[in-house]
Amino acid sequence: MSFRPCCVIPSRNHHVAVARVVAAARAAGLAVFLVDDASAAPAAAVLAAQAAPGVRVTRLETRGGKGAAVMLGFRQAAAAGFTHAVQLDADGQHDLARLPELLALARAQPLALVSGAARYDASVPRARRWGRYLTHFWVWVETLSFSISDSMCGFRAYPLAATLRLMDRARIGTFMDFDTEVMVRLYWQGTPVVMLPVDVVYPVGNTSNFDMLRDNWRITKMHTRLSLAMLPRAPGLLRRKLRA
Repeated sequence: MSFRPCCVIPSRNHHVAVARVVAAARAAGLAVFLVDDASAAPAAAVLAAQAAPGVRVTRLETRGGKGAAVMLGFRQAAAAGFTHAVQLDADGQHDLARLPELLALARAQPLALVSGAARYDASVPRARRWGRYLTHFWVWVETLSFSISDSMCGFRAYPLAATLRLMDRARIGTFMDFDTEVMVRLYWQGTPVVMLPVDVVYPVGNTSNFDMLRDNWRITKMHTRLSLAMLPRAPGLLRRKLRA
């Protein structure tokens, strides 16, 4: 299988670290698709200024959500002939020194979704930590497996062919529910999952796009949908677990 990776970076009002994130992707030899999800000034100007050879910047004038921005980047990448897309968050919270290892794992297992498994320091808000544990539990229920140790980390390498097939046939959440839902549905589709521990920090003064009310409601609805959709898949998931 050919391996031609690129990088997709969604951003809404994250501009302090975005130049460093883009530079890390370019240093790894990756073309970059940066999608501005209707950022306000001054972030919009900083994001637009990242455009350069090897860096395509697209602006959504109406907010679509993180998932919508990522999926737009995936379609642009596939149309440009790339086979894999590394997803990086624009706020710089992930240890970008692990990017070569992420790419090496994706190259070695090109059919797999390679995802970071977050290792937090003391900077993580307590509410976010406990919320993640709750999602981890439901993902284990929805997959009948412990293969996915972290479904919310935005440090990933996606096989684009499998991901676009999924996007074309399933409705996937377009806000903060995206990362978990796309991962569970790819697992259901038979995509192998490889986890890579990655250090994560919450930068001082970081802008959070997580809406405690709306996004928690979206995530609750997502887990309800996935749990119900898992039931007819349960026999196949159990057989897959026994074969592993």
